[in-house]
Amino acid sequence: MERVGTYKELAKYYDLVYAQKDYEKESKEIETLIRKYKRSDGNSLLEVACGTGRYLEYLNKDFSCVGLDLNEEMLKLARKRVPGIRLIKEDMINFKLNRKFDIIICLFSSISYVKTYENLEKTLKNFSKHTKLGGIVIIEPWFTKAEYKLGEPHLAVFQSNEIKIARANVTKARGMVSILERHNLIAEKNKDVRYFVSTDELGMFEISRFLKLMKSAGFDATFLKSLSLYKAKKKGRLAGYRIKGLYVGIKAQT
Repeated sequence: MERVGTYKELAKYYDLVYAQKDYEKESKEIETLIRKYKRSDGNSLLEVACGTGRYLEYLNKDFSCVGLDLNEEMLKLARKRVPGIRLIKEDMINFKLNRKFDIIICLFSSISYVKTYENLEKTLKNFSKHTKLGGIVIIEPWFTKAEYKLGEPHLAVFQSNEIKIARANVTKARGMVSILERHNLIAEKNKDVRYFVSTDELGMFEISRFLKLMKSAGFDATFLKSLSLYKAKKKGRLAGYRIKGLYVGIKAQT
């Protein structure tokens, strides 16, 4: 059995796996929140954990965008999708760009990859260092520990004309970290079938403590509950990804 890094090996399949995700609609919803909450005058936007650039593809139409991601394979795909946007390989916990932005977004539960509250605190303070006064951060979380269901089996199938993917896992956890050990079976045209295991480890942060850390980092913070930007209903495909809410923080004026 082959074990691989989640996105190092799977980056080239990422857009197929999330083909049913409506990035355009989500981007419009994010833009609505930006218009509502942002107090600074500019339109510079940093997407942390930008992946293959699907959000940037739409947000770049109205904002001056920069993307940041730790995974070089994902960035290679993003460079092809959004060639005019500056894309940077850095860790969200300690990146240093020597500039401030009007908007920082971190979506699709990417914040959970920091795993611990210690790292979350460092990350939020780093976001604050890179946010203008009156600017905002928008962060989409992963599940809380109470929301996460242990021992549940999951199976998802993704396919195009030339690639078929089946992915199965049973939900596990270690303390406050959820563990998604996914067993991937991939059949590609004119290639042998591959089987390998990839693992995601995602921190489950409580809302009250997350807000406290945001405020400590210098944000007037709120949690928007039950904001659903996307829900898939396609038979035989991924059951869907329902956003549980979004953290919105305004960089406090001093």
